[in-house]
Order: sequence, then C-alpha cells, then structure tokens
Amino acid sequence: MYVDRKKRRWPWAILLFGLLLALVVLWRVRVPASGQDMEEESIAAMRAAVERSARQCYVVEGAYPPSLTYLEENYGLQINSEDFYIVYDIFASNIPPAVRVVRR
Repeated sequence: MYVDRKKRRWPWAILLFGLLLALVVLWRVRVPASGQDMEEESIAAMRAAVERSARQCYVVEGAYPPSLTYLEENYGLQINSEDFYIVYDIFASNIPPAVRVVRR
C-alpha cells in the first residue's frame, strides 16, 4: 500500500514550532526579571558601601561621620549620584547612621 510521507511531517513541524514559541516566551519573561534582580543588588551594594565606610570612620576616629561628603572626601567613598539618591540620617556621633538608598 502506498503512503504519502509529506502528510506525516506536519505534526512534527507544528510541535517544533510550538516548542520554539514556548522557549521564546520563557526567555522574554525571564530577561526583565534578571534586570530587576541586578537593580536590587546594586542598591544593596551601595547601602553596604556607605555603612562600611561609616563603620571604618567610627573605628579610626571614634565617631560616625557627620555627612556623606565627609566620607567621600576622607574615606574614598564613591557614590553614583546619577542613579541613586542616598538618605544619610545621623542622630548622634556614637550611634550608627540610618542609611537608605533609593533608585532615581
């Protein structure tokens, strides 16, 4: 009996197209999420750098620094002010400052 092989190929082509479409959709969903993760990590890294510099100042001088500019000038802290807004709230020289980093 004669069987036409061309008619059997179309289910595989549909299956392959569906698989390719599913991979593209999964990739598009995951890529923006990775950018958000990087943003959160950069905010956490900036906050940790400010806190680390403040602790270093406390160890060396015996008091927490009065401002961020003091940390930049004397302890080499580099702040990306184009991307971040940093709230440095100091209450007293012997109490650690409250540091908040917000994305601009």
